[in-house]
Amino acid sequence: MGNTFGKLFRLTTFGESHGKALGAILDGCPAGLDLDLEKIRIEMQRRKPGQSKITTQRKEEDEIELLSGVFEGKTTGTPIGILIPNEDQKSKDYAHIADAFRPSHADFTYFEKYGHRDHRGGGRSSARETAARVAGGAIAKQLLATKGITIQAYVSQVGEIRLETPYTALNLDLAEDNIVRCPDPELAETMIAHIDQVRKDRDTIGGIVSCVIKNCPPGLGEPVFDRLHAELGKAMLSINAVKGFEYGSGFEGVTLRGSQHNDAFEQRDGKIHTLTNHSGGIQGGISNGEDIYFRVAFKPVATLMQDQSSVNTAGEAVTVSGKGRHDPCVVPRAVPIVEAMAALVLADYLLLSKTNKLEAI
Repeated sequence: MGNTFGKLFRLTTFGESHGKALGAILDGCPAGLDLDLEKIRIEMQRRKPGQSKITTQRKEEDEIELLSGVFEGKTTGTPIGILIPNEDQKSKDYAHIADAFRPSHADFTYFEKYGHRDHRGGGRSSARETAARVAGGAIAKQLLATKGITIQAYVSQVGEIRLETPYTALNLDLAEDNIVRCPDPELAETMIAHIDQVRKDRDTIGGIVSCVIKNCPPGLGEPVFDRLHAELGKAMLSINAVKGFEYGSGFEGVTLRGSQHNDAFEQRDGKIHTLTNHSGGIQGGISNGEDIYFRVAFKPVATLMQDQSSVNTAGEAVTVSGKGRHDPCVVPRAVPIVEAMAALVLADYLLLSKTNKLEAI
């Protein structure tokens, strides 16, 4: 019930924030893919908590254990089982909200839906669940790499601090050179200082992650209800704290006239291309071969280290205050999550467009 993503390349995640482990079952990965475990480890390290002063200080190494689906370094075509142990739970930090609903969390809605909830770190609603997505997405990335498809995300906004430079004029590789993952080194320092001040104020701040998919072949996507951008939107909106998604020209596109916004075609290097890319690499719900680019908005983290008014399960007024270890801003660690979800979407559509044999893709 809502724990599986994808049609042919299907990821099912399981586990809670303070349970024994998280995990994933990845089904539909073609046989014969050379799997680089170090690349999976790198993706997990990019998402893991405790990596800098502007992230939660929970210490989890997030080392994965492959249980099945891989033999002698190659995928076998059978389900890939992945286990990620939880090692640094401090469940007592949540005892004070066992019967209280934290503002803007999933506490109340989970209680209404299920009549029972795991209050320890939010249980299944915790962003800790995304570790399993990153593990699955890391495998999807390696599948896409066989076709030259790359995915790079970066932080383009924190609060009101905005990166105005278009991605085409940036060296996106620089994003991994700083703890906020912004490819503009000078602006990155401003973002870091702002997040650190917000943390000292015992508050939180939101931001935007931008993402660019390169070398995607034309023809990926389905008409009407299963459009490529619709599935990307679903993937991004399934991530914790996401409040908005736009691709291509997005909301700013409404300021242009059609004569300005249309992407004219030309033949270049023996292939058909567009002169501009307001469409964001997708037309009619199907990739056109140009760069696919989109932006994902994340709200301020809901857990605050200060008093907030709320009610408990009996409807009585209570005061709750955040305890434990939490991110003052989620976007630095959200970058690999956005990439992982985009990779899962593209891998699924790549298989939908061909067969389930790697050599035929």
